Formats: sequence, structure tokens, C-alpha cells
Amino acid sequence: MAASNLLTLTEDNFSEEVLNASPPVLVDFWADWCGPCKMIGPIIDELANDYDRRAKFGKVNVDEQSALATQYGIRAIPTLLIFKNGEVVDQVVGLRTKRDLKANLDKYIAED
Repeated sequence: MAASNLLTLTEDNFSEEVLNASPPVLVDFWADWCGPCKMIGPIIDELANDYDRRAKFGKVNVDEQSALATQYGIRAIPTLLIFKNGEVVDQVVGLRTKRDLKANLDKYIAED
């Protein structure tokens, strides 16, 4: 997780960092043992830098934060949820290209 604007999300900070955030937030549910998660990680790092201040990015390790994974019905990883105004507005399951993820994000940033 090279990007400094990539948050490590836990039960303790999820509400503050995601649900109460004003910009859209992309949350990556992942695990160390997940191959596709490792492949999408650098893409999310790049997006976090590309969208600096226009969106927030965070990662939830499903092994360490299983209650959050359960709360949001995460059954497969990687699963990316996009939150806006505290609500899940989009979900992407599995490995995607940077272009696909930008298209998903842009829908919610353009609305501002």
C-alpha cells in the first residue's frame, strides 16, 4: 500500500472515514492470500493518487475485519464498494481494469 492517501479501514474508523465522508469513497475488501486482490492493489494505489481530494480510497482486510465484511455482505474478494453520502452506490466484484474502475468512480464524482 504505497499510496499515502490510501486508508486502512477498521471497525473503529469506518464510520468516520467512509460513512461520514463528503467525497465518494472506494473501499477495497481484500485479503493477503487472494491473488486477484494483489493484482488490483496497484491499480487502486494509482487511482488514489489520480483522484486525490476528489475521492477517498480505503482497504478492509476481510480476515482482520470480518464484522465489516459480514455487514456489507462480502462473499467474494476482491469486492470494491463505492460509498456516497454514507450509502453504497456501486459494487464491483473481481479483478477489473483501471479504465473500468475510473468509469465507475466518475459516475459519482461527476454528480458533485
